[in-house]
Amino acid sequence: MQVWLGCPADSLGLTLRVLAGALAAQLLLGLTLAWVLARKRFPGRALLDALVSLPLVFPPIVIGYLLLLALGRQGWLAGLTGWSPEVVFQPTALVIAAFIAGLPLMVKPVQNGLQAMSPRLKEAAATLGHGSWSHFLRVELPLLRPALATGLILSGGRALGEVGISLMLGGNIAGRTETLSLSIYNAVLDGDTGCANALSWLLGVMALGCFLALRRYGNHT
Repeated sequence: MQVWLGCPADSLGLTLRVLAGALAAQLLLGLTLAWVLARKRFPGRALLDALVSLPLVFPPIVIGYLLLLALGRQGWLAGLTGWSPEVVFQPTALVIAAFIAGLPLMVKPVQNGLQAMSPRLKEAAATLGHGSWSHFLRVELPLLRPALATGLILSGGRALGEVGISLMLGGNIAGRTETLSLSIYNAVLDGDTGCANALSWLLGVMALGCFLALRRYGNHT
């Protein structure tokens, strides 16, 4: 294991890969969920909305435990389908943890942005020959840029600081599933304040970058 500033160097690269994977999932799945919640009315919509918002109020360690029960080799998913995804205690588990933790911070700004749009926009687009997809891509999506930026920045910042879900689902394995946040946790447990301080400063700078990006590109309305 390489050492950087007296700390494991692998954790920085792993954190950046997890962040990239989580943001890609937010852009695809988070945007889709926001659109469904904003535009569709169906049985169970309130339950889906509540589940999306759950990470805001539910203890992360409990969410991680529930995901562990669901995705483990002998978990609920394996019991129902006979298929057990090989994600627990793998880097993929960290991406899932970061995605789940940041999901409400992605969905809610975009959902609110979609709901704030006037229905007349769609009517005007229809008169110009735009179908549903064309209207979304050429009218709604450009108008959603501040809300999308807000969601991606906030969910990315949450992903950087994720510990509870990652600890349960990823296992905190040195050199394999140890992110920057978990490295700080481990350094504190080991009494290595030098490493904990260095990594805390690094995460602090990254968080400051998120704040400045939010001020510049986010939705301030």
